[in-house]
Amino acid sequence: MTHSNAVVTQPDVVKGGFTVGLRIGGREISICRDYRKRYYTPNPIIEWRTGHASGYLELLFLRIWLIRLCAAR
Repeated sequence: MTHSNAVVTQPDVVKGGFTVGLRIGGREISICRDYRKRYYTPNPIIEWRTGHASGYLELLFLRIWLIRLCAAR
């Protein structure tokens, strides 16, 4: 079963106007626009990195969309 949540607690995600939060089983997926200033040139198509908190995985897609994966709280 899929639940949609619009409540996101990460401060850099709240800045954007479009955020989608999904909970699928024991996982949460958050999709939003990326507004962070990057001091390096990210890969043009896809880039993976660990999140600021433990247990988070961030995917930067097309240098615009930030997808966060984590265990449900």
